Amino acid sequence: MSLETAITKAWQRQALWLWLLLPLSWLYGLLSLIRRQGYKLGWLQSYRAPIPVMVIGNITVGGSGKTPLIMALVDYLQQHKLRVGVISRGYGGDSDKMPALVTRTSLPNEVGDEPSLIVSMTGVPMAVCPNRQQAIATLLQAHPDLQLIIADDGLQHYALQRDIEWIVVDVARGFGNQQLLPTGFLREPLARLNGATVIEHKKLDSADSEFAAHHLTMQLQPNTLRALRGSSVANNRNEQSSSLIIQSDAPVAGSTVHAVSGIGYPQRFFATAESLGLVVIAHPYPDHYDFELADLLQYQQYPIIVTSKDAVKISVLLADQLSMPASTVSKTDIEALLARIWVLPVTAKLSASCYDELQQQLNSLGLKL
Repeated sequence: MSLETAITKAWQRQALWLWLLLPLSWLYGLLSLIRRQGYKLGWLQSYRAPIPVMVIGNITVGGSGKTPLIMALVDYLQQHKLRVGVISRGYGGDSDKMPALVTRTSLPNEVGDEPSLIVSMTGVPMAVCPNRQQAIATLLQAHPDLQLIIADDGLQHYALQRDIEWIVVDVARGFGNQQLLPTGFLREPLARLNGATVIEHKKLDSADSEFAAHHLTMQLQPNTLRALRGSSVANNRNEQSSSLIIQSDAPVAGSTVHAVSGIGYPQRFFATAESLGLVVIAHPYPDHYDFELADLLQYQQYPIIVTSKDAVKISVLLADQLSMPASTVSKTDIEALLARIWVLPVTAKLSASCYDELQQQLNSLGLKL
């Protein structure tokens, strides 16, 4: 078990030994406060883009549903003919090759897994770089007609000025022991939510319809399982297999599956799979985990289901293995593995209040939908 996985599990069960790290959390909080005040008072230089910037982020470590939210917003804005682009730091990519534009054929080990997923599913213009100013410059040079930029996970990146700020809060996960890193999993204190546009990610049922109509809420709805072979999120390299091995049947309710996940909060993925009636054998890996062939080959007895975010990396891994002239694993075994992997996509469904709030915020910036 990696240190990251061990810490994550300790946060989830609110282990008592975490309180021994409280002095580190105080130091972290003090340094974060000084840094934020430095930008607020102008001691540290910040950058204002030539067009409006909307930041989507969270105050916790780990997944909150931010990436599906961004894709839902991009789809909505594209449908309303607003020219939107996205920037990201490109976590997990090759920073030596950044700033870089992200295309449908970009590799996740070069631009990051989340940017690969966002572009493969939406086709939105996107650039990645740890330096957000350079990412914006690269994006606007290629797409000078953009009207709005969405910054993926830039909430704590105060070097970038923003016009709109949405903070995603996973209600089911909560805030743990409500402590800053490393005692808890908060990046910033809860007071950061005061006065912010907070989107509550929560599971709603029919009884909550009135609540959702008047609150800023989102939920993740599972879509139909898709075969990794031929999936839109998997065709990053446009390589098609010529094998005669037949794709296995999609798992149905009552089927046992290996659920393999390398996302920030894998329990949500496992719970989503269980909501479909699947019997889940859970295999959590660290966030942004770079899977190896051996990681997947060990799960033989049942079909494997993965997240869309992991699928973009796993598809490239298997394509590379199939293209190698010599390998310790036979191509037949790799093909058989490919035929057993299924992707469980999710779609963010936003309340009408979210879109009303977005329209008001955009109108204040002179952007009409």
